[in-house]
Amino acid sequence: MENTAAPQQEKFDSQAGYEDAVDAVIAKAKKRIRIFDKQASPAFNSVKRYELLRNFLLASRDNRLYIVLHDAGFLTANCPRMLLLLRHFSHGIAIHETQQHAKHVYDPFTVIDDSHYAHRFHHENVRGLMAFNDSAGAHEFNDRFDEIWEASFLAVSATTLGLR
Repeated sequence: MENTAAPQQEKFDSQAGYEDAVDAVIAKAKKRIRIFDKQASPAFNSVKRYELLRNFLLASRDNRLYIVLHDAGFLTANCPRMLLLLRHFSHGIAIHETQQHAKHVYDPFTVIDDSHYAHRFHHENVRGLMAFNDSAGAHEFNDRFDEIWEASFLAVSATTLGLR
C-alpha cells in the first residue's frame, strides 16, 4: 500500500533536536533503517533509542538496521546497549566504518524505508531537517547511503573473533 500522506518537514537547531528527530523517524520504520554519521552519539546508548531499535528488530525477522560511521570507536567503547542489540539481532544489523577516501562526507543522516529522514547539514553544526512522507528526499538519501556503504567495511561484529 503506497503512502499518500503529504510530505511534512520540520527544522531543528540543537543536538537534542537532532536526536529527537532521529528517534522520531526511527519510530516510523517498517523495514529498513539506514544511519550515517561521523561517529555514534551518546543517544545510541540511551534507553529510548535502544527500545526503538529493539522493537523495530523484533517486529520482523526481515527488518534491517545499517549503520555507517567515519569512526566506530565511540560506539564500541561507550554504547553497550548497541552492542547488546548487535549480539541479539546479528542477522539484522550491520555496522560499518568508512574507508579513508570516503571520510570527506560531512552531513549525517538517518533514512527510514523510502519515506522519512533526519538530516544534519554538517556534522559540526546542529542545524538540520526532519521529513516524513518525503519519498523524493528519502530516495536521494538512500542513493547516497548506497554510495557510502560501498566505500565502507565491516567495523563492529557480534563475535569476538580476532582476539589478540
